[in-house]
Amino acid sequence: MRIAVDVMGGDHAPDAIIRGCIGALPSLTADDRLVLVGNQRDIEEVLTEQRVSDPRLEIVHTSEVIGMDEAPVDAVRGKRDSSIVRMMQLGSVKAEVRCDAVLSAGNTGACVSAATMHMKRLPGVHRPGIAVTFPSFAAGPVVLSDAGANPEPRPTHLWQYALMSETFARVVLGIEHPRVGQLNIGSEEGKGTDLINDTHNLLKKTPGMNYIGYIEGRELFDGGVDVIVTDGFTGNSVLKLAEGLARSLFKAIAHEVFTLAPDLGFQLEPIFKEIYRKNDYHEYGGAPLLGVNGVCVIAHGSSESRTIAAAIRNSRAYLIGHLNDAIVKRLAEVEHVARHVPEPA
Repeated sequence: MRIAVDVMGGDHAPDAIIRGCIGALPSLTADDRLVLVGNQRDIEEVLTEQRVSDPRLEIVHTSEVIGMDEAPVDAVRGKRDSSIVRMMQLGSVKAEVRCDAVLSAGNTGACVSAATMHMKRLPGVHRPGIAVTFPSFAAGPVVLSDAGANPEPRPTHLWQYALMSETFARVVLGIEHPRVGQLNIGSEEGKGTDLINDTHNLLKKTPGMNYIGYIEGRELFDGGVDVIVTDGFTGNSVLKLAEGLARSLFKAIAHEVFTLAPDLGFQLEPIFKEIYRKNDYHEYGGAPLLGVNGVCVIAHGSSESRTIAAAIRNSRAYLIGHLNDAIVKRLAEVEHVARHVPEPA
């Protein structure tokens, strides 16, 4: 399989991205290819510095970069030779030699816009959504969608995010019958906005869905749900809050232990490191943009080399598991549920 990687996207690009690609090489087969999309001179400098020469690494030169602070749609339209746009073109069915998956740690909005424009959507999908996997303290991983692709969704969008995310949890994470919950300000019927209540009604009517109803923010890490559905604005905010809180708590606990009982701190240090590793988003790699016609993985802007290596491994898992085929089948099974709801313009 061929995986295209935007080496110019992210806070630590291109060095960390390229080193992540190098780190992923042992997990690839002899027939796999990583297509490094970006400035050829920068790519070759890092490969030379790392003393790497591997036929599985290919380079596609681009002359432009979309910055993290640029307006997504304008940047995609104005910078056609940027690494993000060229990468998405490689993931299109129209590409002369198509890449099976694409990966970027760059501007999230630009990635979503370019993927929708060039890779197009799967049959029946209204709007793609980002599905982030994070650990819960009490049980296994939890999938949250949407994490930033669509800040102003319609009920049918959230309904489809639930369907696509439950399929992801089942096919990729191996959860046999995922429990689906919708994030709300309370668990009682009638709470929340019209968007939340309309989505709630669609989810309740969906055959085969293990929908448990509303959940509150304090329940996210309790292990009582496998899939959480919310709008992109809320989802992205929750995700970054959780990342910052976890990091601050670990620092605070470590500081207190080493200050009050240094000997105990050194004894517990391996335990601290293991707990942190299990709750570190770098270990989960990137998040799939569910609903596009292909595999598109969007990694954190602060991705390190190990983040990229994990994202590449995950991309292979999505392809091997035929995730998109399962999503299309699941949407077709229940499309009648939302047939009366107006389609987005």
